[in-house]
Amino acid sequence: MNDSTRAGAQTASNLVGRTAWISGPVVRANLSNQVFMGEQVEVGAERLIGEVIGVSDQQALLQVYEETDGVRPDDPVYGTGLPMFVTLGPGLIGSVFDGIQRPLNVLQQRGAYVEKGAKAPPLNPSQRWGFTPRKAAGTTVQAGDVLGVIQETPVMEHRVLVPPDRQGKLVTVAPEGEYTISDVIAVIRHDNAETPITMAQHWPVKRQRPYLEHLPPVVPLITGQRILDLFFPLAKGGTAAIPGGFGTGKTVTQHQLSKWADADVIVYVGCGERGNEMAEVLMDFPRLTDPRTGRPLMEKTVLIGNTSNMPVAAREASIYTGITIAEYYRDMGYHVALMADSTSRWAEALREVSGRLEEMPVEEGFPAYLAARLAQFYERAGRVKTLAGPEASVTIIGAVSPAGGDFSEPVTQHTKRFTRCFWALDKELAAARYFPAINYLESYSGYLDDVAEWWHSHHDPHWKDLREKAMQLLQEDSRLQRIVRLIGEDALPDDQRLVIEGSRLLQEACLQQNANDTTDTFCSPEKQLGLLKAVLHFVDRAKEVVKKGAPIHRIRETAVREELVRAKEKIPNDKLELLGELNAKIDREMDALFGEYQKLK
Repeated sequence: MNDSTRAGAQTASNLVGRTAWISGPVVRANLSNQVFMGEQVEVGAERLIGEVIGVSDQQALLQVYEETDGVRPDDPVYGTGLPMFVTLGPGLIGSVFDGIQRPLNVLQQRGAYVEKGAKAPPLNPSQRWGFTPRKAAGTTVQAGDVLGVIQETPVMEHRVLVPPDRQGKLVTVAPEGEYTISDVIAVIRHDNAETPITMAQHWPVKRQRPYLEHLPPVVPLITGQRILDLFFPLAKGGTAAIPGGFGTGKTVTQHQLSKWADADVIVYVGCGERGNEMAEVLMDFPRLTDPRTGRPLMEKTVLIGNTSNMPVAAREASIYTGITIAEYYRDMGYHVALMADSTSRWAEALREVSGRLEEMPVEEGFPAYLAARLAQFYERAGRVKTLAGPEASVTIIGAVSPAGGDFSEPVTQHTKRFTRCFWALDKELAAARYFPAINYLESYSGYLDDVAEWWHSHHDPHWKDLREKAMQLLQEDSRLQRIVRLIGEDALPDDQRLVIEGSRLLQEACLQQNANDTTDTFCSPEKQLGLLKAVLHFVDRAKEVVKKGAPIHRIRETAVREELVRAKEKIPNDKLELLGELNAKIDREMDALFGEYQKLK
């Protein structure tokens, strides 16, 4: 599929049959020629893009990724002889595609809505790119080797790779200069056959791109969000789910991760979500600055938008299109983060197509293969050794939208089986305007032990102990809250009331984070640890004072408590010495209280 002679594959087609039955996105066709499972087809006079999902001697079942209004029995069906694929090459970064990789910025020039059967090349065929060779003629190359580089954006070096199914001796390599994606930039000879190589590759979306070795996920993906990095960390190459009901902040959380995650490339897939949310992404990202490069975030981002008002069946394609593009940049040696918002809408598309096919439903009408499809998607994540040797990764973060916030529904339950991070959003926290509304009792991370060594060696050898201490405080508070609901907080002894006060302070000063505050929207690992240590230090010193007989209200009234709550917004990431001053102030105020009640004793 990578042969550069297939660059014109999207237009090559031949008549293979006629439509016989149409039900929404599902079409049954009588065949006059052979097709194969997974083959890309074009249906009707408008040549709507579809895929063969079932085939027999005489008939084929087709899934059409566009609206089938107007398609009639006996309309022509054209085969391409190729599986569903995406075009990979320079120009992907900064682009906005629909689920079947049509460039929406190009189609927008034809009108506000995407016309049925609209065609446009995914990558600009006339744009010239400055190519610098990295290999010389006569060199023996292997699959995945870098033939040359292109400056795709000011922050992204695009590496032109030997296709995964090619190796041999370089017969020719283009000299440094400007070329289009269809120009031949190298010729490889293998077994007396010569293969021309262009900057563009084509790859089947449902086939995982190869790599040399799967590596353990031991490096955290720093997101800049304290509750995630400190308490429920995600490793590069890992998988995470963000389940939550309507209005709990799934999309905002994924936007935050897209903006600030420690990834070289972001692939954001808006799958079945509201169009205004994707519009917000399109408006925000060009204005936002990547904290690592100081450049606009769109210079390292690929957007795929298949919103709720677009064809349902194309939601499935959009997920596979996104993961294939992510794997392509991984093969260049980059760390890629894929945001899928949301996999529930993808599952709903599977359910609709399954219903049209009259397949036997299982839980809540979903098809029996729902779990298998989710597994196939999430298993394409991973930290790997690429074919060329460098370490790289694809991290998948999928939002889940259970109806009514019911985490027992099938999509959430199956997703939990295949992801190691579970960031559960809580509608009660969201209703209280507490964001990110992540329930710290229902959430978990399976990467704690994997990333502990990184935290210990790069930041603090006691990171895991600090986290455990904080989690114990939160869990003890949860136990006491059940008692408080029965008898009230005032009936508790002061040492237990201090647990509640310490948990409240931890939530307000550390776990809560304001995405709209320019200082608090991104928190460096050093500041995260500094805030956590300051809160725990305050609680430890307060325990000493309470033991001397100080009432809990004296702890609440200390001036430093309010300063501690506001520190996340008042102390920038580059002025962490102010946290040291805050700790000193905690000691001064607690020493004064301690001395006061020491005398009373």
